[in-house]
Amino acid sequence: MPDPSRNRDNPAGISVDVLIVGGGFSGICMGIKLLEAGMKNFLIIEKSEDVGGTWYENRYPGCACDVPSHLYSFSFERNPDWTRMFASQQEIWQYLKSCVQRHGLSPYIRFNTRFQEGVWDEAEGHWRISAKDNSGNNLGIRARVLISGMGALHVPHYPEIPGVERFAGPSFHSSTWKPEVDLRGKSVAVVGTGASAIQFIPHIAPRTGKLYVFQRTAPWIVPRLDFGISDKWRERFRRLPSLTWFVRKFLFFSLEWRVLSFLGDRFVREYLEKIARRHLERSVRDPNLRAALTPRYHIGCKRILLSDDFYPVFKRPNVELVTEKISEVLERSIVTHDGVERPVDVLIYGTGFHVTDQFIGMKLFGRRGVEIHDAWRNGMSAYLGVTVSGFPNFFILLGPNTGLGHNSVVLMIEAQVGYVIHCLRLMRGRKIAAMEVRAESQKHFAANIQNRMARTVWQSGGCRSWYQDIHTGENTTLWPGSVIGYMREMRSVSFSEYELTHAFPSQDS
Repeated sequence: MPDPSRNRDNPAGISVDVLIVGGGFSGICMGIKLLEAGMKNFLIIEKSEDVGGTWYENRYPGCACDVPSHLYSFSFERNPDWTRMFASQQEIWQYLKSCVQRHGLSPYIRFNTRFQEGVWDEAEGHWRISAKDNSGNNLGIRARVLISGMGALHVPHYPEIPGVERFAGPSFHSSTWKPEVDLRGKSVAVVGTGASAIQFIPHIAPRTGKLYVFQRTAPWIVPRLDFGISDKWRERFRRLPSLTWFVRKFLFFSLEWRVLSFLGDRFVREYLEKIARRHLERSVRDPNLRAALTPRYHIGCKRILLSDDFYPVFKRPNVELVTEKISEVLERSIVTHDGVERPVDVLIYGTGFHVTDQFIGMKLFGRRGVEIHDAWRNGMSAYLGVTVSGFPNFFILLGPNTGLGHNSVVLMIEAQVGYVIHCLRLMRGRKIAAMEVRAESQKHFAANIQNRMARTVWQSGGCRSWYQDIHTGENTTLWPGSVIGYMREMRSVSFSEYELTHAFPSQDS
């Protein structure tokens, strides 16, 4: 297969066998495995100027992973040099860059290129993709197979609050952090207490003159138990690669059992809740403040957060927890429903991302011109979380119902990449031009997922979360089972679940 880098001198039109959208964990893993399979006619387009995806774009103070670093990495690229149990954004980003370098993936990546539209060409049996670079130049790409590696954590979510547009001071989302904004001595308002907010709040609190933390719903928080990995242990990991394998397996099973609490096991859930309550009680002595920070839903209904320094921040005299709902935002202040007006110089949103609305700002047209948002008007779904009926030769990595609330999502990515590679090999070997999951197969899979989901804490735990579709209330984000169970389902490809279009004998596959 030709190297797609040979086509870069012709930006008006590129033809590849496989186009991957996104240069984060998913896109990098997919590219590496394509190279290992000898499938070199592919291209990765990335909207940013470097690889890393969410680990390149999110640079707020304290940004780190909440999954142990030896598990939040590729199984085929175990890293003996992690410096902490929970790696920082910078260290994860550097890890991904090193993976790209070691596997020679750089020539296959085109940066500063944003996917805009994809159209399935029925007559030719390929995808016609429109992209645009940062200079505004249009790029046409022809690809037999289209793979989305965009993930879900890249479109910031902003709350709908009256008057936000008239706020006169600096305002930004945690994912678009503005380091040039000096917070020293300023009155700062943080809206949200989710995974990102509880990481950056302890870092900015000492610098602010006054910090208001606006909390809509209290999260369940358990101890982070982070620690540095000594030079001695890193040397052991380098000398004995099997040691990193053992640590990885130990971490995997240590986290995997927690899925039982999400699937309805009362004993495990009560055990985790006891840990979280004890953590709160030891950190916050004030009974009124402790009551305000205590969740009113079952643990796990929303994402369980890890932190050792979030609760202690409220001991600072300059930090105030505000649980009253925001009424409106004025030019230099925020007013809550109780009529209290608080002066604010800087407004920071820690309100997460649009997770249940994939492909925001993009268009994807499948058979008969059906756009994917129309196909998903009753909620997102994909067979095995990877393929969508009506969209031939299209695969999604970390698609609907393949996120995790208890373990490393990198494990899911590897399982899906392996499945896609298997599909591509079978397509090549059997001269298949187009592969599309049957509508009934997708429908049956989605119904089974939601039936299993109804019994989980995510649907019956007494909360509304970003896991759920805002229109249907269905959880279209998480996998309602163990990672082991998902891996088992992804081990082989059942062609009976697909409509297959065979190539003409003369067609190059």
